[in-house]
Amino acid sequence: MSGKIGVLFVCMGNICRSPTGEGVFRALAEKRGLLDKLEIDSAGTIGYHAGNPADSRMQAAANKRGYRLDSRARRVKSADLDKFDYVLAADKDNLFDLHSLDADGSHGDRIKLLTEYHPDKTVDHVPDPYYGGPQGFELVLDLVEICCEHLLNEIEERLKAGA
Repeated sequence: MSGKIGVLFVCMGNICRSPTGEGVFRALAEKRGLLDKLEIDSAGTIGYHAGNPADSRMQAAANKRGYRLDSRARRVKSADLDKFDYVLAADKDNLFDLHSLDADGSHGDRIKLLTEYHPDKTVDHVPDPYYGGPQGFELVLDLVEICCEHLLNEIEERLKAGA
């Protein structure tokens, strides 16, 4: 990394959950004045939607809360495991796929579920809202906001400690 702490959000298609993580985290980091210390991105474990913007329903829900989802979908690469300090999966399937990219197991400490940053330890994934109704997109935002706040707290402490 370029002296910045890298955070990569990952879901399956990179059109709902991971761009939401990227957008929410970017907004929170900007509010705290930390944006220049971070490299923030998102990716998907499949390349089906590569080049596409975030799902329009996800964008609409995010816009209502003041978040912009400007990224374009891309597929995660093994090089991302070297580049990013935090590689955060939306669910256990994505987590499995990320660990599969880590051929020699040397990046296991970077690859986590995003929900590891949720204070309620019964929350173990961010559900895919793609085939559901509007409430699914709201739930994604609720979960991502909480997780990103706690993640940013950890990173802020790391920055204060000079990591």
